Amino acid sequence: MMETMLCVQGLYKHYPGFALEDVSFSLAPKRIMGLIGKNGAGKSTTLKCILNMVSPESGSVEIFQKDFIQHEKECKQRIGVVFGGIDFYPLKKLSVITAVTKKFYTDWDQEQYQKYIKRFTLDESKKFKELSNGMKVKYLLALALSHHAELLILDEPTSGLDPVSREELLHIFRQIVKNNNCSILFSTHITSDLDKCADDITYIQSGRVLKSADKDTFLRSFEHLKTPEDIGPLTLEEIMLRTERSEWDDDAAV
Repeated sequence: MMETMLCVQGLYKHYPGFALEDVSFSLAPKRIMGLIGKNGAGKSTTLKCILNMVSPESGSVEIFQKDFIQHEKECKQRIGVVFGGIDFYPLKKLSVITAVTKKFYTDWDQEQYQKYIKRFTLDESKKFKELSNGMKVKYLLALALSHHAELLILDEPTSGLDPVSREELLHIFRQIVKNNNCSILFSTHITSDLDKCADDITYIQSGRVLKSADKDTFLRSFEHLKTPEDIGPLTLEEIMLRTERSEWDDDAAV
């Protein structure tokens, strides 16, 4: 049996007008998986179900090959979570937020934390709300990496960032996976980011997994969308646009 950092099986979660249905995929060690789909497709709901922030009606989540519900406290010691656009404790200084956060982790590494604070040029005397979006993500990454997280779950971490800041964060993600025993699950609607850094792709459309595979296999599986005018493989953005457009055409035909 292949070792997995994360195994999601048959998640169902229903809301009025929307449902996650039979969401399944797995993430191997030292891999970056991109979770793609248009806004409202179910990416954030999937991540919240994985983290038990919302309760799915059925299905299972294994993290580090353990049932997450039964071993939630233990597993969370080894997970780092970064949600883009979060303003928690906006009026608190970073030093205060860190002092509170580190109490929750038995494996907190202050030396590692200081290394990332220096690397990311973060000023701990600043309040969280005073940071740019890019610096907020870097600070949350510093917290996650300072307790030696083996699985990072990132929800739209590059949303709202300028191209230079996005490129820098993608470089950091690649380095984290290369230099640590760590995997990353990374949701985004900015598919060009995943062209640059993802090993695997999971595509969610209207609450269902359309395809989940390593990136090369994923790209090959959508070659039927190519036209005679296309030269070379389709990008993830082109695959999404053409797939979503075909759904619009189907809806219009009904």
